Amino acid sequence: MELPAIADMLGKTELFGPLSEADRATIAGRMRRVEFTPDQMIFSRGDPGREIYLVVEGRIRLSILSSDGRELSFAHAGPGSIFGEIATLDGGERTAGATAISRVKAMTLPQRALLDLVESNAKLAGAAIRFLCARLRETDQRLEAIALHRIEVRLARLILSALKAQPAAAKGQKAPLDLGMSQSELALLIGASRPKVNIALTMLEEMGAITRAGAVLSCDVGVLESIADME
Repeated sequence: MELPAIADMLGKTELFGPLSEADRATIAGRMRRVEFTPDQMIFSRGDPGREIYLVVEGRIRLSILSSDGRELSFAHAGPGSIFGEIATLDGGERTAGATAISRVKAMTLPQRALLDLVESNAKLAGAAIRFLCARLRETDQRLEAIALHRIEVRLARLILSALKAQPAAAKGQKAPLDLGMSQSELALLIGASRPKVNIALTMLEEMGAITRAGAVLSCDVGVLESIADME
């Protein structure tokens, strides 16, 4: 991908969006290309945070290991997403691990370059604060959902979130969605087991929220929203 395209992709992120086109072009020029193979560990929890990543192609799993050795996934980073920002900004250790789910192409920005920009650009400093606050809210909401809501509610909310990244679908319309992940990945994201995710998918089908055709879901947005609002 050429540098102008990287600069354009940066402009669509919450962190770098407030910057001018010239500033984003400068950042793109300081980034380097990296590639990862499926299941490759990019960094582990506790590693030093020396760079921030922008996903160009592919998907990354962000996760932690529980005390009993289970992997708990709290987010995926897909094309246009930034990850690895917390440790890179505060100079601490990585708060989670990052693993390539598929073949991944990404761009990295060194920590020193990012901190120089934050110190010299008030817009970027403000965007960094808002970005980190949004991450904290997302984590709080995910923990609340796992603790308080049934699996089918959590699954409906995840599907709706994925649909938002696609062209808007009116209520009642059948919107196609390829989640791009296995039931095992879904289970990691919503804090459940794979068999329970399969049961929840069946429940959503029986409620008329989705129909399954292989890996692609046909989603009734209105029904999904009703389920997502259930206590």
